[in-house]
Amino acid sequence: MAFGSEAQVGHGGKTGGHGAAQARLMLSPTVIVLLIWMIVPLVLTLWFSFQRYNLLRPAGGFVGFDNYAYLLEGHDLWRSIWNTVLLVGGVLIATITFGTLSAVLLNQPLIGRGILRLLYIAPFFVMPTVGALIWKNLLLNPVTGLFAWFAHLLRVTPIDWFSNVPLLAIGIIVAWQWIPFATLILLTALQSLDQDQMEAAHMDGAGPIARFRYIMLPHLARPISIVVMIETIFLLSVFAEILVTTSGGPGIATTNLPFLVYKTALLRYDIGGASAGGIIAVVLANIVAFFLVRSVATSMER
Repeated sequence: MAFGSEAQVGHGGKTGGHGAAQARLMLSPTVIVLLIWMIVPLVLTLWFSFQRYNLLRPAGGFVGFDNYAYLLEGHDLWRSIWNTVLLVGGVLIATITFGTLSAVLLNQPLIGRGILRLLYIAPFFVMPTVGALIWKNLLLNPVTGLFAWFAHLLRVTPIDWFSNVPLLAIGIIVAWQWIPFATLILLTALQSLDQDQMEAAHMDGAGPIARFRYIMLPHLARPISIVVMIETIFLLSVFAEILVTTSGGPGIATTNLPFLVYKTALLRYDIGGASAGGIIAVVLANIVAFFLVRSVATSMER
């Protein structure tokens, strides 16, 4: 009997191993295509980053780390990294703060709550280019914009947003687009909150602020971590809002890493320098992603 069981296990193991080999064989074309799709552009970017290759003077050659040294010794790269950090950090703070408050508000029993939720998340589905044009021409314009009209009503001088506080203006546009995303995720999490716990806290005399602080916020810790991770990945590549509104200026006041790579490649025609900037951006993005994934994994294990 025991011998029979061992034989069955052995036969099953061979069958399982044969099935696994077949599965790997069937998946291998997809895996190979995906690897080529991901690795070939990265390898080409890495190769160009070691070349002196300008579109106006294509005849270059191997220059080692000169492109990296040129970028690291210049002011533009560090300023663009700082702008990227400010933009990502500011938008994350705004989206988490207003997204949490909006989710709590939209979770209340309101008249027309369904329509209000639909209208509230609508900005997330507006294309970045269209959203940036609306804000630039209809809202933040210092002469004809809605904010300028309010300033005239209050008899104060309108702010020239894209000249005086350009990075803040772009941050407002990007935050306007991402607050609905945070609201949607956090609202979904709030709807899974145990209402008996909330009612018990209310009966024990806990006020709205205490219930928010000690029950809602701990419950939203994981969704907030996920929102931060997803938004950070996308906010590191903000480009359309900058191109439409300020083109990286005034000077380099709103130039972030993706826009610096764009300017180096398509405005200065320096493919080698742009490739080096792209590799630096990839390395920085992977470092950020590593810590974000670890923090989210730690949050999930609690």
